[in-house]
Amino acid sequence: MKKQRSESREHIKRSLWQQNRFLILRRLTQVFFLGLFLAGPWAGIWLVKGTLSGSLTLDILPLTDPFLLLQTMLTGHWPELTGLLGGVIVVLAYMVLGGRLYCSWVCPMNIVTDAAGWLHRKLDLKKGWQPKRQTRLYMLVTVMLLAMGTGSLAYELVNPVTMLHRGLVFGMGFVWGVVVIVFLFDTFVSRHGWCGHLCPMGAFYGLLNHKSLLRVSASNREACDDCMDCFEVCPENHVISPALRGKGEQTPLILSRDCTDCGRCIDVCDLNVFEFTHRFNTKINHHNENEPGRVDPVTSFAKGAQQ
Repeated sequence: MKKQRSESREHIKRSLWQQNRFLILRRLTQVFFLGLFLAGPWAGIWLVKGTLSGSLTLDILPLTDPFLLLQTMLTGHWPELTGLLGGVIVVLAYMVLGGRLYCSWVCPMNIVTDAAGWLHRKLDLKKGWQPKRQTRLYMLVTVMLLAMGTGSLAYELVNPVTMLHRGLVFGMGFVWGVVVIVFLFDTFVSRHGWCGHLCPMGAFYGLLNHKSLLRVSASNREACDDCMDCFEVCPENHVISPALRGKGEQTPLILSRDCTDCGRCIDVCDLNVFEFTHRFNTKINHHNENEPGRVDPVTSFAKGAQQ
């Protein structure tokens, strides 16, 4: 069966767009959001006032980073009503769409860590030191305790996301040092180390990801030929196995809160194993040559790619 699938792969020719469409869309989205914030201080076009931490769009829509909002409340400083409303709007949006969508589609540091991951693979380096994934939860608790104990937003002084965004607006200066440290750490010390193991913001948004609607599904998992390309590029590759290796009618959905919905597994899979869907779609495309009505997903995709 695997030999047959490998032979089918040879007939699949995908364009550069098909191999990188979600990566390209994520970059465009990240640049778009940065552009909205930078248009004011750089060009005097104030569609959005503020930063990723807190903003006002068109002088109407308040948006507040709930991670920062929680820290602020723990310092003993109660935010204004618009700040609370902005936080509620963001929380509800990410609870529906997926909390870690922020990590892969909005966060500017994702560009830095993705570049580090690409260089790590290009240099064919070893995986390196891998902290336990719950370490970022400990980091999250530490940040909150620090805010409570010091009465200040202490973590925001070193938060790479905050520093990068403010640096782009007011000038980078020593902020470049923080960005370079994260880049070097992910490249030479720990593959996907910052986002995958340490970032407390990622841990926080992961908590909003538990029941979100948007999901990646390995609906064509019977087409998998174990090339491991998806595991290689996924920043949270432990989330793939339960969906991809499931037996029988076990759900093909990636349900882990750690999934960032980056879509790279969809991009790199020549056999069209993965797709974006919603959490209620548990359909599995079965392959059985002897059963009428069943279609080989590999053959079907190969024919479509040739047309």
